[in-house]
Amino acid sequence: MLKEFKLRYEGVLLHFGTGTIEKSKNYLHQFEKVVIVTGRSSAKTSGALDDVERVLKELGVKYVLFNKVSPNPWASQAEELAKVVWEEGADAVIAIGGGSPIDVSKIATIIVANGGKVYDYVRGVKKAKRMIPLIAVNLTHGTGTEVDKWAVVTLDDTREKIGIAARYPDLSIDDPTYTLTLDERQTIYTSLDAFYHSYESATAKTSNPLSQSLAESAIGTIAETLPKLAENLRDLALRYRMLYASMIAGIAIDMARTHIIHAIEHVLSGLEPKLPHGCGLGLLGPRAVYYIHKAAPELSARLLRHINPHIKPTIDSAAEAEKTVAKFQEEIGLRERLSDYGFTERDVANIAERVFTTFREWINTTAPLEVTKDVIIDILKSAL
Repeated sequence: MLKEFKLRYEGVLLHFGTGTIEKSKNYLHQFEKVVIVTGRSSAKTSGALDDVERVLKELGVKYVLFNKVSPNPWASQAEELAKVVWEEGADAVIAIGGGSPIDVSKIATIIVANGGKVYDYVRGVKKAKRMIPLIAVNLTHGTGTEVDKWAVVTLDDTREKIGIAARYPDLSIDDPTYTLTLDERQTIYTSLDAFYHSYESATAKTSNPLSQSLAESAIGTIAETLPKLAENLRDLALRYRMLYASMIAGIAIDMARTHIIHAIEHVLSGLEPKLPHGCGLGLLGPRAVYYIHKAAPELSARLLRHINPHIKPTIDSAAEAEKTVAKFQEEIGLRERLSDYGFTERDVANIAERVFTTFREWINTTAPLEVTKDVIIDILKSAL
């Protein structure tokens, strides 16, 4: 039985389970007009857009559709959305999608209420003192953005992919039914995002017993469920379990953040937006795990035993940790390389420099090891 439940975390009221879009009526009835934010197709193919439109029509709430959000979205899309929300006089925003529509909406709802541009919030020139209501209807089991404060966009002029501690949605819907239309590649990529949210947040210097417990639970669920899901994409019970794992991993990164793997990947997909975020993480992950395991062997082993029960909590087992993650990813079907997305060895030094320049403070705060340029270069070369 797929149990429905609700959860309050920070500013979010989350409804989890099949058919939970009906719960949104208790919140949406107060609005006169909203803007629905989507990507190009997933909101429609998943059935979520039809459900949201039906609910709004039943409530008599007017709406307009903004469907211009791309994967690895640009900062300009958040600014364009803010302009639409302002010009339409909308009371709230409903974001339907994975991380991209929800993240863009987080930033746009801040800009509408406080003014300015995205870069003002990146630099800390402006603060989000108020914001208009945001409802998130999640379509993937990877990003965790429906329960965290983070929003990730790429600055148009510099191609820097930046994470902003933006805001929490007011209401979020996690219905596993909407994830059934994820294809094989999307399923792998988004699930690996949740996996590395778990592994990085648990091994971060900023972790705590609660974030570690959530992360370990998520990894255990992913390790058990994802190989089965890769063989049966239409299994709703498996999707439910993956969605739950993604959600609690989202809370874990909200508490503890990620570190080296996400930092390097942000630079890569900022430079090449066609690189899916979860794919990039998976390509970088095994070699990064080698270094993380050497720095935090007991904690890393505790996490990776859900995949390989024989992994040892010792520095000497770092190579085995790397092989464990690489084998797991190969078995679920990840076989791409960074070279498939146009990256070559000539790019490595420049990418490492961008990682070091852009994210040094973040990495130093959270990573359990001293991250040098040589470490970044080695991780990048392993993924080519």
